[in-house]
Amino acid sequence: MSKPAAPRRVGDNEALAVGTTIRGSAQKLNLVAALIRGKTAEEAMNILSFSTKGMAVDARKVLASAIANAENNHNLDVDALFVAEASVGKSVTMKRFHTRGRGKSTRILKPFSRLRIVVREATEEGEA
Repeated sequence: MSKPAAPRRVGDNEALAVGTTIRGSAQKLNLVAALIRGKTAEEAMNILSFSTKGMAVDARKVLASAIANAENNHNLDVDALFVAEASVGKSVTMKRFHTRGRGKSTRILKPFSRLRIVVREATEEGEA
């Protein structure tokens, strides 16, 4: 007896990709995620490719993974995909220290973020 299969976390016409440890603050990543929310998948890839934000590189990888998941795992039409959800959250924070004068030290926090992208296949009723 094996465990039953986990239920899908998204709908039948959706695909999901999650970047769990993206190096940088959630605030900076959310600025990039706001650029692609509600856009078509092709347009979102172009926006991220030509963005000057550093976090756009990692966001583009997660979006490409979501598109590949939609195509290969769920048999969705790539040309009809749009970004239904792009949510950002905090992940772990590395703690480091920086030595200072007179035997003191200060704390350096190196945050990591999570990015969850859901792409959905647009229907013919004009959903996008």
